[in-house]
Amino acid sequence: MFYNDHDPPHFHAKYGAYEIRVAIETGEIMSGSFPRRAQRHVLEWLKLHREELLANWARALAREPLEAIEPLE
Repeated sequence: MFYNDHDPPHFHAKYGAYEIRVAIETGEIMSGSFPRRAQRHVLEWLKLHREELLANWARALAREPLEAIEPLE
């Protein structure tokens, strides 16, 4: 997540040379591509942490420090 990002609320994920942008509310892949298995893991993580991600989006807009979010185990 970046402080100068634009709506809709989203986050960036990287996996090796791959990068995607994922809409927080819908799970839509807004741009980029991932291998299928890695994408499933990202979307599973999103489902577990949607509220935390939205709270961080609000913090980013307010220029406040972002909270760490647990990784997928």
